[in-house]
Amino acid sequence: MHADDESTRRAFLHAATVATAGTVFTACAVTRGSARALSATPGAEEDVSAAEDLMREHGVLTRVLLIYREVIRRLDATHAAPTEALASAAGVIRTFIEDYHERLEEEFLFPRFRRANVHADLVEVLAVQHQAGRRLTDDITRLATASALRAPAHRGTLRERLSAFIRMYEPHEDTVLFPAVP
Repeated sequence: MHADDESTRRAFLHAATVATAGTVFTACAVTRGSARALSATPGAEEDVSAAEDLMREHGVLTRVLLIYREVIRRLDATHAAPTEALASAAGVIRTFIEDYHERLEEEFLFPRFRRANVHADLVEVLAVQHQAGRRLTDDITRLATASALRAPAHRGTLRERLSAFIRMYEPHEDTVLFPAVP
């Protein structure tokens, strides 16, 4: 590996880790009602609807997908994959997106749509996607190690899992569901 490649890699790892951590901390502050950090008036809370809160949480997902895309680009270019940044990004997906955000949707939002019989088919698809996403995250986490990525087959499998995750989550809930909260 050339010195330029190593410095580029380190810069990416540092930026990805800082961005991921910053995104999670910001999103947690917003979703836990700590909107004061975003308010123009110190000490005042921002009035945010549940739908807006969920849309902000989707911003975290969007940022992690950028990291996943960069890992795919590096895998395609046969560069070293930034395993620490990837593991960190997958951890954000697991703890914030799956264990927190999706659980809230499944426990509070989806039942409202089902009861109102509004977008019920979409809600069922999203619930299935949540389960599929959890399986993909399991695989990504398992493959996000330097030892796993030494094997070309594992690199290919990781690329496939990252691509599948991105393909599934980019349109996930988009703008149809949240504006229609019953």
